[in-house]
Amino acid sequence: MKNFAIFFLLLAFTGKLYAQISPGELIRAHEKLEGIHHCLDCHSTGDKVPNSKCLDCHKEINQRITDKHGYHASVEVKGKQCIECHSDHHGKNFQVIKFDKDIFDHKLTGYELKGEHSKIDCEECHKKEYQKNAPSQRKLGTTYLGLKTDCLSCHEDYHQKTMSSDCASCHGLESFIPTVGFDHQKTNYPLKGAHQKVDCIECHKIEQRNGEKFQVFAEVAHSKCTDCHEDVHDNKFGQDCTKCHNENSFLQASESKSFNHNQTNFPLIGKHQTVDCKDCHKTSYTAPLKYKKCSYCHEDEHNGQFTSTNKLSECTDCHTNNGFTPSTYTLEKHNQSQYPLTGSHLATPCKDCHQKTERWEFRTIGKTCSDCHTDEHAGFIEEKYYPEKKCETCHTESTWHSPTFEHKQTGFELLGKHAEQNCRSCHYVEKATEKAEQRFSSLSDDCVICHNDVHFEQFEVNGKNDCLRCHNNNSWIIENYNHNKTSFPLEGGHIGLECKECHKEMKAEKGNYIQYKFEEVKCSNCHLPQD
Repeated sequence: MKNFAIFFLLLAFTGKLYAQISPGELIRAHEKLEGIHHCLDCHSTGDKVPNSKCLDCHKEINQRITDKHGYHASVEVKGKQCIECHSDHHGKNFQVIKFDKDIFDHKLTGYELKGEHSKIDCEECHKKEYQKNAPSQRKLGTTYLGLKTDCLSCHEDYHQKTMSSDCASCHGLESFIPTVGFDHQKTNYPLKGAHQKVDCIECHKIEQRNGEKFQVFAEVAHSKCTDCHEDVHDNKFGQDCTKCHNENSFLQASESKSFNHNQTNFPLIGKHQTVDCKDCHKTSYTAPLKYKKCSYCHEDEHNGQFTSTNKLSECTDCHTNNGFTPSTYTLEKHNQSQYPLTGSHLATPCKDCHQKTERWEFRTIGKTCSDCHTDEHAGFIEEKYYPEKKCETCHTESTWHSPTFEHKQTGFELLGKHAEQNCRSCHYVEKATEKAEQRFSSLSDDCVICHNDVHFEQFEVNGKNDCLRCHNNNSWIIENYNHNKTSFPLEGGHIGLECKECHKEMKAEKGNYIQYKFEEVKCSNCHLPQD
C-alpha cells in the first residue's frame, strides 16, 4: 500500500509520467475527466470501471434500469458491465457507443416496431422536437433517448383533445384509416339498420377548427333523429321519428309503433289499411295530397260513365273500402234508374248485361230486348207481328216460354186442343243433329202441315185438306157426321151399320188406310151377287 501511495504521489507532480501511465485520451464527452485527479471518478482501486461509477454519472440510464424499462434493462444487457460495450481512452473521436441501427432489435427497448413503424427510418421518430425527455446534459439529436411511447408524443392530435389520447384504441399500426380498433356498437349510439351502411362522413362532417382541418366525432348531436335528418313533416308529427319509422327504412313502418293515420283527415279503413304508404304518397309525405274523391288515387275503370250526373258520382255509391266487389249497388237503386229490373232480370248477374267484353259498360248497353238478346225470329216472323222487334209483344220478362201473343190476329185462332199446345209444337221442327227449324211466316193453315193425312188425300178439295169438315178442335172423334148429306144417304138396312162394315182397311205401298171414297157407288162394292 505504501508503494502504491508513493506511486500516485509521483503522478501528481509529474505530468510526463501520467502521460506514460494513461492508456490514452478520453472521448470528447468525457474530456472534463482528463487528468490524474479524476481517475477515481470512474475507476475504483483494485477494480477497473464498476457499473456504479458509470451510473452515478449517467443517471437517466440508471433510472431506466431501476424502472426495468428500456434497452439497458433488456435480457441482452442485463448482468453485463458497462465497460464491455462502452470502453474509453481511445482518443477524442472514438465512438464509445457502438450502435448499428440497421441490425438493432428495437423490441429490446420494450417498444416493438410494428406495422408502418417498422418501415420508417430511425430519424423520423428520434428527432429533436420529439425528444422532450432527453437527458439535459445530452445535446438533442445526438441521443436516441427522450422519446415517449404514447402516440401523441410524435403524432399531431387531429381530434384536438375531443377523443381518447390512446390512438391505438381506434387506429391500427398499418394505417390511420380504417379504424380497425373502433367499434361503433360500443359507443352510446350503436348503429342499427340502414345506419350500418352509411359512410362515416355523412354524420361526422369535416370542418375548420383552430385553423386546422377537423372531423367531428365526439361532439355529434344524436339525441333525436332531426339532429341529422331533415324534418320533412315540418314538426307536424313531433320530433320522435320512431313513432312511424324504423332504422331500416323511412318507408317502413316502425315494428314497435305505427303511425296513427286516423289522426289525419283521411282515416284508413278497410283495404286502405294494407296499402303501402308510398302507393299513395308517391313523392313526399308532406306534399299536398288530394283524397276526397276516389278517382284522385284510383283509375276510373268506368271511363267517365258516372261523372255526368249527380248519381254515382263517387265510387262509394257502388263500392266500399273493403273491396270493389261485391258491388253495393242494390236492386232498389237499379229500380230508380231508367231501366227498372223485373221478372227474370232480377236474378240475372250484373256481368251478363254490363260486362259482355273485358270492359264494364253501363251507359251504352241499350234499352231494348234486342240490345242484349239475339232476335232468333229475324226473317221468320213478319215485323208487323212485333214492331221494332219488341220481344214483349209475345214474351214477358219472367220467361220466354209463356208467350202472350194474340194468335187470332194471324187469321188462325187457336181453339180447342190447339189452344193447349205450346208454340214449338207447330212452329218448330226438331232435328236430331241441327238447330230446330222455325216455321212462322212459312207456315200455312193446312191441317196436314202439322197432322198426318191418315186418309191418304181422299178428302182433298182443290189440293187442300179441311179436317174440320168431319172433325173438331177438341177431338178426332166424328160425333156429328151426317152421312145423309153425302152422295150415298143411309136408308133401310144400311141404317145402324158400323162404319167398318162398308169402309174397309186397304193396303197400299205407302201404308194401310181406311177407304172412304169410292170411284163408283154401287151395291156390288159391298154385296156379292147370289146364285
